[in-house]
Formats: sequence, C-alpha cells, structure tokens
Amino acid sequence: MANLSASWTRLASSERLGRSSQSLSVLGSQAWVFGGELLPREPVDNRLDVVELKSPAAITLKAPTKAPGPRVGVVSVALKGALYLFSGRGGLAMAPVEENGALWRYTPNQSLWDLIEPANPSAPYPAGRSYHSMTSDGNDTIYIHAGCPEKGRLSDLWSFNVESNTWTELPAAPPPARGGGSITFSSGKLYRMNGFDGKSEQGGAIDVLDLATHTWSTISFAPNGVQGPEPRSVSTLLAVKMKGRDFLLTLFGERDPSSLGHAGAGKMLADVWAFDLERKEWTKVEPKGDTPLPRGWFSADVMVNDNGEHSAIIHGGLAEDNSRLGDVWKLQFD
Repeated sequence: MANLSASWTRLASSERLGRSSQSLSVLGSQAWVFGGELLPREPVDNRLDVVELKSPAAITLKAPTKAPGPRVGVVSVALKGALYLFSGRGGLAMAPVEENGALWRYTPNQSLWDLIEPANPSAPYPAGRSYHSMTSDGNDTIYIHAGCPEKGRLSDLWSFNVESNTWTELPAAPPPARGGGSITFSSGKLYRMNGFDGKSEQGGAIDVLDLATHTWSTISFAPNGVQGPEPRSVSTLLAVKMKGRDFLLTLFGERDPSSLGHAGAGKMLADVWAFDLERKEWTKVEPKGDTPLPRGWFSADVMVNDNGEHSAIIHGGLAEDNSRLGDVWKLQFD
C-alpha cells in the first residue's frame, strides 16, 4: 500500500455556515456554498456563501432578483470559471425542483445567475431529483447521476455539454438504484461509489464507465474497514493528484441510516481512504492533528494547490447528534 501522509486544517466555522444537504464547489481559492437545511425539510435561503481558502474568511452575498430558489439535496460543479447547479428539493413537501432540464449557472466575475435551458426543449432530459451526484470533465461536459425523484431512486446517467446546451443519456450504472451516491471523473472515465438503495448502504465496488466506449466495469473490494472502506452513503468521492499519482478519495458519510429517516441522524464515519488508480489498491489515510467530527450529508470539492497537487475541502453536514455543522476543513497531503 502507498504511504500517504496528510493533515487537517480548520479554515472557518460560523453559525451561518451550519447546514447539511448543501452544495459546495471550489473556484480558484474560493469555496462557494449554496442551499441545504438547518432544520429537517426546511431549506435555508438562496444566498451564496463564499469561503476564502487561502486567507480564511467567509462572506454571504445578497441574492439577486434572478436566482435559484432555496433547496436541499442540491449538488453543484465548477466549470469554466462558473458554478452549475441542478435541481434538488424545495419546500416542506420536499418534492424535486423540476426545471425541465435547465441548470442554474453562477458567474462570479459578473455576480450573475442564469438559467441555462436545453437548446432543444423537446429533446429528452433528466428529471428533477435530489441527493444525486454531479461531476465534470473539466472541459465542456457535466455529468449527473442517480438520486431521488419524488418516489423511489434512480440509476440513470446523463451528460450536459455547456457549449451546445444539449443533454445525452448515457448507459445507466449497475444496480441497485440509489440516492446519496458519489461520482467523479479522472482521465476519460467516470467512477461511481456508495449510496443508499432504500434498504442498505452500498459498498465493496467502484463502478467505472469508460467514456470512450460507454461500457461499465466494476472493481470489487472487501468493504471491511481494513482492506477497503465500509459501505456508506451521503459521503464524497474526489479525484485527486498526490505525489504525481492519480487517486480516488472517499471519506466520511453515513454507515447506518436513522430510524427517523430524513428527520434523524444515523451512524456517521470519520475515516479517509485513498484508492491508487494505477495499482488498484486502497490505503487508509490517518491524518495528523485535529480531525473533523464524523458526519454525513456534507459537501466537498478539490482545491488545486500552488504546486499542482490537490487538497480536499469539506464543509458542514449532519453530526451523529443530529446537529448541523458549520465548519470548513482542508485535508492536505504532505
């Protein structure tokens, strides 16, 4: 196994940032936070919070007249200097926000939200959903996978080209359908892990879609907390570069759901695992220093350091005592 040394640094913490089921995306040296809930099924407002990552500070922006409505279970990606959001749940009924295949785009240098509608409104598009997963290829394409419609769970996969504003449905991921799963992109492939199928947390498999051939394959492992991470949902999966090598990073998440469903907190994890994409092996990372509390239903993204290496940024989430966390942490590899 690779020898990976890392350390946590707490960058910010405030009552305002306290929430779960929110989105976070990193643009340059800033983390952009949107949506989420402080109380179950009560979305916070639709203002953006911006966390400076190099000289830690946080500010809350005023929502312009044209902006996405408050929502939870929302996900975002950063691409081409902008932030993209898709769907989520809104209001006490928690029905999916249905915007007919449109995405919200926020451009920081213009302080502007735009609703990006599909070029062909009659072409197929993904249904509204929450607790889905999103990633991008870093070039011109966003990927949206699975999540929870009004009833049940999904396993579909869609791509959206931000140049042509067109949706393409890709082969669905291997079963079971799930919410709270995670996907990420690395070197022409999508990687999918974890999630909750309505009965149990998923684990023991990394599902891989080769985007050149549109074929899925699966890397299996023992999800015993020794040879590989335990099953979990509402966690994260990040593609990171460390010591010149490509890794997948998964951390934290919910291991056992609450008997109260969305109104309660289950058993949360606080571990960090790195998967070497070349060697096809897991390493459990034991970071030095202070460690964030166990959590699920949080948000995370990758920050590119000055040396080109990557750090993980995590924010908020749900603690085991059912409280919402308002802290922001950086996990940096030595």
